[in-house]
Amino acid sequence: MRGVILKKGEPVDRALKRLKTKLDAEGILEEMRRRRAFETPTERKQRKLRSASKRNKIRWRYSNAPAADRAEVAAD
Repeated sequence: MRGVILKKGEPVDRALKRLKTKLDAEGILEEMRRRRAFETPTERKQRKLRSASKRNKIRWRYSNAPAADRAEVAAD
C-alpha cells in the first residue's frame, strides 16, 4: 500500500495532495476508476485503441522532426 509520512508542521491537505500526486503518477487512481464498474471486452479494446493512438501521435511527432531540426541534432 502506498502512503506518505506527515512531516512536522505540515497541513493534512498538503500531505493528501502529495499522496494523490504519487498515486496519479503510478496510475493507481486511473486503474481504480476503471475497475469501479465492469468493462466489456469491446470497451476494453476501444480504450486500448484510444490510448495507443495517443501514444503513436506523440511518437510520430518526435520521430518525424523537420529536416532542419534533424540536421542540428546530427551536427551536435
